[in-house]
Amino acid sequence: MQLELLNDQGQAASKFEAPETVFGREYNEDLVHQIVVAYQANARQGTRAQKDREQVRHSTKKPFKQKGTGNARAGMTSSPLWRGGGRIFPNMPDENFTQKTNKKMYRAGMSAILSQLAREGRLAVVDSLKLDSPKTKVLADKFKAMNLQSVMVIADEVDENLYLASRNLVNVLVVEPRYADPVSLVRFKKVLVTKGAIDKLKEMFA
Repeated sequence: MQLELLNDQGQAASKFEAPETVFGREYNEDLVHQIVVAYQANARQGTRAQKDREQVRHSTKKPFKQKGTGNARAGMTSSPLWRGGGRIFPNMPDENFTQKTNKKMYRAGMSAILSQLAREGRLAVVDSLKLDSPKTKVLADKFKAMNLQSVMVIADEVDENLYLASRNLVNVLVVEPRYADPVSLVRFKKVLVTKGAIDKLKEMFA
């Protein structure tokens, strides 16, 4: 698979030969959708809670007499039919949202995303991404010169300078290959991969 090798101005200087097993896979929309939904579901926390009819504050006194009022029969105000009553099936804090995905499915799905990004021209290769100082302005100017507004960088090694310079940029994400996730790959308009990260991606997803 031929990928564009960008220079410091964001122009395609030459072509880079990438492994077909990672960047030349056929796109499987159903599989990609499944791993994206599973990734988002596994990030959820069961922090919401509601009360059932036993937990709500109420009186056990019968609201009104059984007959003669014209109302429906009622035993206590904690009924789910009443305003302020308990929920029938309340959300509990220990609710589990996780979804299981097999390793083969995840690897195939990530390869399908990377391959589709390459076909759409949203994925490119750079030699490396190094900074002499942890300055956000330096990195922002570098991406501005390359005409990149929304970019995810997959670097073989993220040093302290690169991490500190990138963490305050809203539309920039710099990660190592092991931290690349399907949601970020889909969300960002451009994905830059360093040459050293290509080999690591091949080990992970080939």
